[in-house]
Amino acid sequence: MHRTPRELRLAAALVEASDTLADDFDTGRQLRRLADHCVELLAARAAGVMVIDDGRAVTLTGSGPEQEPALDLLRAQADGGPCWDCYASGQALAPVSVGAAHAAGRWPEFTERALRHGVGSAFAVPLRGHGRTLGALAVFRSGPAGHPRPDAVPDVRVAQVLADGTALGLGNHDRYARCRTRAGQLQEALSSRVRIEQAKGMLAERWNTDVDAAFAALRQYARRHRLPLDRVARAVVERAVDL
Repeated sequence: MHRTPRELRLAAALVEASDTLADDFDTGRQLRRLADHCVELLAARAAGVMVIDDGRAVTLTGSGPEQEPALDLLRAQADGGPCWDCYASGQALAPVSVGAAHAAGRWPEFTERALRHGVGSAFAVPLRGHGRTLGALAVFRSGPAGHPRPDAVPDVRVAQVLADGTALGLGNHDRYARCRTRAGQLQEALSSRVRIEQAKGMLAERWNTDVDAAFAALRQYARRHRLPLDRVARAVVERAVDL
């Protein structure tokens, strides 16, 4: 089957969105790439991502020939706009004519700024992760809201695929980071236990006593000096303290 350049670029974008299991992963950069791909694949004037938490926008990420117009269009939605409507419904918002919306008094602040930036239409898709809507991806175009060709994949669907791929990658990285943190905590706990056992053995041998008495002395010293037991054990192993 013949693949068009856009399909190949979409596939490459999805592969990039899944590559999140790295220590130097940056969420902001990932969201920016999502907006970048929308501009490139959908011939958009600008695109932006709004992450929403507890009823307020916590992250705004834009892309376009100039990044500032995209961010301005996101900030202009404080009193309503495509992102908020999409987020509230949890469903994609079909392309809306900015001029018609402005004439009808819909999203007055957003539509006024959009017209100022030369935006003719806009649509939005939800950014969803694990059954929860995290925010919305908005796409701003110069032309009017029209009907796609019957043989073409609608741009809204392409944007939703990109948003879903990005949300999946973000979720995978979150689980990866939590697993790494938990593994580090378990390793530290194990290392601490080993150091304490070493210190008990060294003291028991030095004092010619049993390990229970050595441990009691170790713990008593830690309490008297208000120090973590592991820190005292490390000092004993390294011969930095004499109980």
